[in-house]
Amino acid sequence: MYLGSWLSRLCRDLSRPIGKTTQPIWGSLSRSLSSQRIPEFSSFVARTNTCGELRSSHLGQEVTLCGWIQYRRQNTFLVLRDCHGLVQIIIPQDESAASVKKILCEAPMESVVKVSGTVISRPPGQVNPKMPTGEIEIKVKTAELLNACKKLPFEIKDFVKKTEALRLQYRYLDLRSFQMQYNLRLRSQMVMKMREYLCNLHGFVDVETPTLFKRTPGGAKEFLVPSREPGKFYSLPQSPQQFKQLLMVGGLDRYFQVARCYRDEGSRPDRQPEFTQIDIEMSFVDQTGIQRLIEGLLQYSWPDDKDPVAIPFPSMTFAEALATYGTDKPDIRFGMKIVDISDVFRNTEIRFLQDALAKPHGTVKAICVHEGAKYLRRQDVEFIREFAAHHYSQEVLPIFLNAKRNWSSPFAKFIMEEERLELTRLMEIQEEDMVILTAGEHEKACSLLGKLRLQCADLLEMRGVVLRDPALFSFLWVVDFPLFLTKEESPTELESAHHPFTAPHPSDIHLLHTEPEKVRGQHYDLVLNGNEVGGGSVRIHDAQLQRFILATLLKEDVQLLSHLLQALDYGAPPHGGIALGLDRLLCLITGAPSIRDVIAFPKSYRGHDLMSNAPDSVPLEELKPYHIQVSWPTDSEEEDASATPSKNLSS
Repeated sequence: MYLGSWLSRLCRDLSRPIGKTTQPIWGSLSRSLSSQRIPEFSSFVARTNTCGELRSSHLGQEVTLCGWIQYRRQNTFLVLRDCHGLVQIIIPQDESAASVKKILCEAPMESVVKVSGTVISRPPGQVNPKMPTGEIEIKVKTAELLNACKKLPFEIKDFVKKTEALRLQYRYLDLRSFQMQYNLRLRSQMVMKMREYLCNLHGFVDVETPTLFKRTPGGAKEFLVPSREPGKFYSLPQSPQQFKQLLMVGGLDRYFQVARCYRDEGSRPDRQPEFTQIDIEMSFVDQTGIQRLIEGLLQYSWPDDKDPVAIPFPSMTFAEALATYGTDKPDIRFGMKIVDISDVFRNTEIRFLQDALAKPHGTVKAICVHEGAKYLRRQDVEFIREFAAHHYSQEVLPIFLNAKRNWSSPFAKFIMEEERLELTRLMEIQEEDMVILTAGEHEKACSLLGKLRLQCADLLEMRGVVLRDPALFSFLWVVDFPLFLTKEESPTELESAHHPFTAPHPSDIHLLHTEPEKVRGQHYDLVLNGNEVGGGSVRIHDAQLQRFILATLLKEDVQLLSHLLQALDYGAPPHGGIALGLDRLLCLITGAPSIRDVIAFPKSYRGHDLMSNAPDSVPLEELKPYHIQVSWPTDSEEEDASATPSKNLSS
């Protein structure tokens, strides 16, 4: 049997989507490179060509290839792989080439070899059209074993299932997979195009800011770095926020950085203790200017193998997002919007609704789950009710107005015909639809239904209903956030909703001294498919206003920010900026199941490097120059520390 059929299957497997990726890896990379000048991948190295570039146009050429042995069959054929693709190698069978055959037949899989030979056509009927190099093969003349491979902990194939812990432990092997190669190369391409757009087309200056800084009041927990001065520590910056503002004071005008940031957020499965931001700041700009810049940046750097990004992005206020979707980062790819139906039930006999509407801010809200009665099961509805009771201490009523369901809510019989007709009209209820209704304070009711909206989408998609097209990228600006929130642990005190450097909305400045909790901030978030991928704001450039917000409203120690306050007094221009979360953005674009799949060497969800076993202990004598010693916590203290969440701040 010839190797053509096997290679067809292999290439088909290599093109199989991982997570939500829908484009074949080979096609994606070749298309993205086709619009640019083709790089010289074989300059300065021992090979003449890469494994993935050879075609019929190379017939008769003498080539030298280097790569890993992917597969070998019957000691006759071999598949050689490098980061650019696969090529079929014919192992010579004649006596004169016995040494070459010995090397290629005895080398274990994943060994590194160098081969030289002639590009020839495959025999008739054995061409593999699904393989870019499927028309040719290499007739080997010489071979050299560069490095033999020991038995691997797992096969280097995307379709072979591996636990994430095993992948992270042997990350250098996992990186050989075609999916990881695709993810990291796409990341590199996007960053390069972003740099070109910002620096070459729009005059931004790429500035590196310090990694060793000082503690910043408020926000996420920061990693501390001991110094040799007793009792004094550096902090690793959670973002270059202060530095980029100081660069504007320094007259740089337009700043950009691919910035490494650090947040000590404990055990968070969707976060990394170190991550990357596309960090941007501009002078003499308003919110609209920043938004248009980012839209152009994403459109310019968007991968060629994805559908183009349409601009401008739609915009929605924070209040509208909460009222309609129950969250400040709505996924607008599907409907199931929240509807206020308070007026429908003003005269209801249902006590649960009566009690809610009798309160000052009481409302009745609902979402309509299209064909929910058709696809959702009894246990699904019970799960929804239990979720609401457990996480929100609220009752939800699943109602089937037009569907035949003997397990519908017992409250349905108390709904009067007039209420039924008005509810059907208002929510456009059709046969087989299910309505989920709840009542209570506006924000709490909306937040609950926002969670249930996503839960119902998950359940429907488990039943085969397509609601959220993974190939559709729906960007959304969310604006007009509150400038302050009340602290959960102390409701009489305020904290920044974004960060303390965000400027108040010009229309609300008069409320700062009387009703600060009603002030809106000039803060904007960029949302993609229900995930926050960017956040920024227009900054406070007036030292007096900044000092008032820090000292009077937030009760922060202004001495920690004396350098920034002093700088604002020395002619600071109006300025604003934004930071895009590069890891999250790439995760969504590639359809990866985790941001760890778009980072070369990520930490586990507990913040550990499973490959090198970091963090690690150090000898006590190495701690002495830093004047610190280890105080070992009790088991209960460790549990409390790992369970404490921290606040995430955008830039």
